[in-house]
Amino acid sequence: MPPTKIAPVSAQAMARQLQQVLVPTQLEVLDESAAHAGHSGANEAGFGSHFRVRISSPLFTGRTRVAQHRLVYDALQEFIDQGAHAIAIEVL
Repeated sequence: MPPTKIAPVSAQAMARQLQQVLVPTQLEVLDESAAHAGHSGANEAGFGSHFRVRISSPLFTGRTRVAQHRLVYDALQEFIDQGAHAIAIEVL
């Protein structure tokens, strides 16, 4: 049986997941994969591998920056498992 090909990750799917888990007051998920073509972790599709997340959430209150980022990474783990190679996080 041929291996199953997983569709590239989308910024929209990541945003939906973050909305559900972290209930952000501000959220922007950008797919910056095209700017990383040819770099480590880039895929042949040209999208779905490198992302920037700009986020503010009441769940971040009182947490260190590392703990805030961990919440985001934990929420996006399924996308990392699917091939999201790099996620830059900007806590607003």
